[in-house]
Amino acid sequence: MQIALAAELLANARHAVILSGAGISTPSGIPDFRSTDNGLWQKYNPFEVASLTAFRVNTNHFFEWFRPLTKQIVEAKPNKAHFAVSELEKHGIIKSVITQNIDNLHQKAGSKNVFEIHGTLNTMTCASCYTKFPSSQFLDSYLEKGKIPTCPRCQNILKPDAILFEEQLPKRVWQCIVQEINKSDLMMVIGSSLEVIPVANLPYQIISNDGKLIIINNEPTYIDSRADVVLHENVITALPAVLEKINL
Repeated sequence: MQIALAAELLANARHAVILSGAGISTPSGIPDFRSTDNGLWQKYNPFEVASLTAFRVNTNHFFEWFRPLTKQIVEAKPNKAHFAVSELEKHGIIKSVITQNIDNLHQKAGSKNVFEIHGTLNTMTCASCYTKFPSSQFLDSYLEKGKIPTCPRCQNILKPDAILFEEQLPKRVWQCIVQEINKSDLMMVIGSSLEVIPVANLPYQIISNDGKLIIINNEPTYIDSRADVVLHENVITALPAVLEKINL
């Protein structure tokens, strides 16, 4: 019944958006950060390995920690949930994807209008001259040999364009997201615990504007009681089931 209601709400929405978190990518083999059983922050102090201070003060340690995670992300493939999102966009059911992930899996699955609120691994920026480069030209030597990427222009360290702790969110991307939220009458949250502000406030803004809210996540979130549909199910089964119910 909840699957059918989610499909009905999506089909009738004027401007629906998706907010995705780590839970959509864990079936693709990418670890999440905050789960109580095997989240990365259960094993590491994020401010010691994934903060701007860690990058600047102990660069070697940062890149040692980041290397296996980068390898997992680079090798990961989109799963059924990513492809379902892509189909929803292809048929105009949703207008955009706001993602907390840096894995590029939405784009690999075919999604076009993706806002990466926590940055991307596709590019790197020089910490000195601020020139931006495609990550692809440095990845092989970094992943295979552990060589820290350096700027071809000034030889200083390149920083991955993923947003670290202590960094501000990308201003231009955030402005686009705010515009999307203001236009939206439905949000579907997929695989996010909604624990990180300001992203966690976005669903509340939707319902404050009398919009509809669908949540698909294994664990409860703070706003479940206000949502129109809540599915505490695996995203790779729940989302394709919703898609199947929509008469495309």
